[in-house]
Amino acid sequence: MAEKIQKAGIKREKGYLYYLDKQGDVSAAKMARGGKKGGAPKKVAKLGIKRKEGYLYFIDKQGDVSAAKMARPGSKKKKK
Repeated sequence: MAEKIQKAGIKREKGYLYYLDKQGDVSAAKMARGGKKGGAPKKVAKLGIKRKEGYLYFIDKQGDVSAAKMARPGSKKKKK
């Protein structure tokens, strides 16, 4: 189950991909469609969120930043 990390209230536009960038801010990039190239990303909200390892960060339906623990089935193989 996902937990809300921070309220951002982002209004989404159709045809854009919204994500949490390396600086912990929300960015949006135009999606590539039908042979057309996508656009350069632009900052939508400066939040400065610190990421935790093993979590997936995303923009939820309310336009806020949420995180969910990533499912990592199996164990890593040991080298001999």
